[in-house]
Amino acid sequence: MGRARRPWQAKKIYREMISKELSPNWVTYASLLRAYGRARYSDDALNVYKEMKEKGLELNVILYNTLLVMCADVGYTNKAVEIFEEMKSSEKLKPDSWTFSSMITIYSCSGKVTEAEATLNEMLEAGFEPNIFILTSLIQCYGKAKRTDDVVRIFNQLLELGITPDERFCGCLLNVMTQTPKEELCKLVNCIERADEKLGYVVRLLVEKQDSSEKFKNEASQLFNSIGSDVKKAYCNCLIDLCVNLNLLERACELLDLGITLQIYIGLQSRSQTQWSLYLKGLSLGAALTALHIWINDLSRVLESGVELPLLLGINTGHGKHKYSDKGLASVFESHLKELNAPFHEASDKAGWFLTTQVAVKSWLESRSSSELVTA
Repeated sequence: MGRARRPWQAKKIYREMISKELSPNWVTYASLLRAYGRARYSDDALNVYKEMKEKGLELNVILYNTLLVMCADVGYTNKAVEIFEEMKSSEKLKPDSWTFSSMITIYSCSGKVTEAEATLNEMLEAGFEPNIFILTSLIQCYGKAKRTDDVVRIFNQLLELGITPDERFCGCLLNVMTQTPKEELCKLVNCIERADEKLGYVVRLLVEKQDSSEKFKNEASQLFNSIGSDVKKAYCNCLIDLCVNLNLLERACELLDLGITLQIYIGLQSRSQTQWSLYLKGLSLGAALTALHIWINDLSRVLESGVELPLLLGINTGHGKHKYSDKGLASVFESHLKELNAPFHEASDKAGWFLTTQVAVKSWLESRSSSELVTA
């Protein structure tokens, strides 16, 4: 049942065993742990881990790694540290490269630079070389800490180890650029150009603020058509964020439009007789602000054309929080709407929704001048 990746079935079988007063053995617990861990049923997995400890059943390296990977995916930093330390205290077990990789990922995503570096040194002392997953995590870690020179150092280390940068690694570099001070961007542009020529060219067009709109759109289109579908949204989000950081609103709008055309972004807007909505879940902050800018302009044009707006208008940001952050898009967006003096207010009965009425939005749109449009 662990291999089937059907945690609800595993839980059902386990409950049936308990109801029949059958005592689970190590194999049963191991199957449960694998099923829960892979499905990210974090609380269930940790309960199984607790039961195994209470019954004196020892975990093997694979089960420990399953728990640590799960903790990395759901952002359980403190629990991961506890599990890692317990694993190291075992006389029979030693962490392997995947163990260290999970811990470095957890520390990196949490912005714990010192701990990530210490774990890397511990891994090297144990005789393991860093792989592309570890180096990607370190790039992210140093990027969050705004240690650009260390990002460049890790990139050079990757090349020295003979590792070819993959799309996820390049995406991480691109994400780091969105957090980097403008005066240091050129250092990362050079890295990206060496990692991926097409991506590097598009980034350089942005950073150097070259004027040709058609040239930029053509190059960006070629880039998106050349990369895997699993990274397209991440690339587009980051490029739009970079545009917003560089005050290139026109380029940000072009990228969002291209993303919609290429179906990287699907279903951002909906219209019914009673409500028009903007859906921002899955967008980065820069992409969400750009989508809002375009939507507000669309509403203004509709109003100017004499067409009646619906009775209700809504913005859906989703209500989740980032796994390594206390903030979600909704909380950041709420403050932005207040800055705009926009009449959208968070709905008490619909999490992640900001709603307004036809009368309120019409009055607001009519009072706005062109200089009050959304800016980065």
